[in-house]
Amino acid sequence: MEGETEANGLGEKCAVFGIYGKGLDVARLSFFGLYALQHRGQESSGIAVSDGRRLACHKGMGLVPHVFNEETIEKLKGHIAIGHNRYSTTGGSLVQHAQPILVNDDAIALAHNGNLPSVSALKDFLAGKGTASDGMSDSRLMAEAIGVYMKEGKPLPEAVRAAYPLFTGAFSALVLSGDTLVAVRDRCGIRPLCIGKINGAMVIASETCALSTIGARFVREVEPGEMVVISENGMESVQLAAPDPKLDIFEFVYFARPDSMLLGQSVYEVRKRSGARLARERKIAADVVIPVPDTAVPVAVGYAQESGIPFEMGLAKNRYIHRTFIQPEQHVREQGVKLKLSPIPEVIAGKRVAVVDDSIVRGTTSRQIVKMLFEAGAAEVHFLISSPPIMFPDFYGIDISKQQDLIAASKTVEETRRYLGATSLTYLSFDGLIEATGLPQNVFCTACFTGEYPIDIKERAREFTERKVCYTPFAA
Repeated sequence: MEGETEANGLGEKCAVFGIYGKGLDVARLSFFGLYALQHRGQESSGIAVSDGRRLACHKGMGLVPHVFNEETIEKLKGHIAIGHNRYSTTGGSLVQHAQPILVNDDAIALAHNGNLPSVSALKDFLAGKGTASDGMSDSRLMAEAIGVYMKEGKPLPEAVRAAYPLFTGAFSALVLSGDTLVAVRDRCGIRPLCIGKINGAMVIASETCALSTIGARFVREVEPGEMVVISENGMESVQLAAPDPKLDIFEFVYFARPDSMLLGQSVYEVRKRSGARLARERKIAADVVIPVPDTAVPVAVGYAQESGIPFEMGLAKNRYIHRTFIQPEQHVREQGVKLKLSPIPEVIAGKRVAVVDDSIVRGTTSRQIVKMLFEAGAAEVHFLISSPPIMFPDFYGIDISKQQDLIAASKTVEETRRYLGATSLTYLSFDGLIEATGLPQNVFCTACFTGEYPIDIKERAREFTERKVCYTPFAA
């Protein structure tokens, strides 16, 4: 969803990074780990460290290099650290929602990737303990619940174990106390989390690309329903819930970096296979294949190789836009996607163009891209999507919680094509996407495509219709 995501504010909730290693500059390593995970969240960033007794934390709004500098890193002394990048979903873009979250007079820090669609169990628990929870995010509620159990005398691992049943949703979370680092994952493992090792230190990260960046070796993934405890006694694994693996398939479609590994599969290769399968499902008479950068690049490579149509970079990306707190001038703002993407006329003019993207959410950005390509002289614009139509909202950490915002929930493929103004529109079939992963369907959460939610969304279920829009793999 590179074009769709960035221009429409759609995003994944966040990234987490943690490290336990005496004699290492854990704050500096956390900085570079978060830098490698910047794609998962650009609203805010933060790092909390412990020297074995006390916690210190620095966090702020903006990208990792905006929040931290040499001075702030130098002040974060200790041998245990957790870090967080946030993309605003619920709660908006506010500094008070930046993580890690500190509770119990700054004795506990928590960083959370995911979303709890229902927090009634947490609120009821805290109310019973005399703690007001109005206005708290799901992440703060989680931290406060763990804090209650620690105030009652439980050590951090036991407090996490006791609070775990209250966490009704998706979470890959890190929790830090004075002397212990805990990593915990929901029973379905909807959001990714992995373990690495560097010079005897243990590392926890949302993606393997963060391990590679700091020179750590991948050990394994944190299992669904598992709690990993890292302390001076080493690393201990405790299974808190029976695992029911359901990784969000959108990690392969869009969220994960192409150089990461998930469930033993290369994200780059999965995307490339998606493109090849797309070419087999729909043969198009085109002169050139171009991707919407960056996520769709390997998809377009796969499509070009399978179809025999030349691959070109027909859209140039402004790599320095990211998030800005300066609003563009009115007529520039009206240009929309042109702030981020610019066509290369020499590649496009007079050509039948096959443009590849990873998904269509609302359709507004895709429509602008089609218009831009025709304005650059394209004779035809064939829009190719490396995932099926998104027809259902997500409640596990992706900011697509309103079904009425999803174009495929109300329009057929042909109606969507007409809205985009494209010559043709092709979605990868659901079976094609599953095949491209090289893994069985039952290890994935595919809720956005199927409306099947592996973790009970409770009261949120009334927010969407069960009606499924039927579609064929492609429309001429």
